[in-house]
Amino acid sequence: QVQLVESGGGLVQPGGSLRLSCAASGNIASIAVMGWYRQAPGKQRDMVAIIRSGGSTDYKDSVKGRFTISRDNAKNMMYLQMNTLIPEDTAVYYCGAVGRPGTYWGHGTQVTVSS
Repeated sequence: QVQLVESGGGLVQPGGSLRLSCAASGNIASIAVMGWYRQAPGKQRDMVAIIRSGGSTDYKDSVKGRFTISRDNAKNMMYLQMNTLIPEDTAVYYCGAVGRPGTYWGHGTQVTVSS
């Protein structure tokens, strides 16, 4: 019903920036909430940022002021702009969507922050 594909991950030095993209297709009208989650080695998958259909957003405390979630409805795209990256941001980042009905996930994109 909904397909999600992430892109934009890679290797970046501390203090650098990356922009992640999530392309959505299928029954886009059913999506109520979209967000970015990440899972670092040895840690639980954690919410990074969420954007609701009305446009409101929530962020993990440790990324506030550094990350920005946004969407382009005309292109069915969601983005995560990540600035001032630190090694603790290293993780696989997943795009997720809650629809009516159903919950959908992309396969993830690796972000590595290292010198």
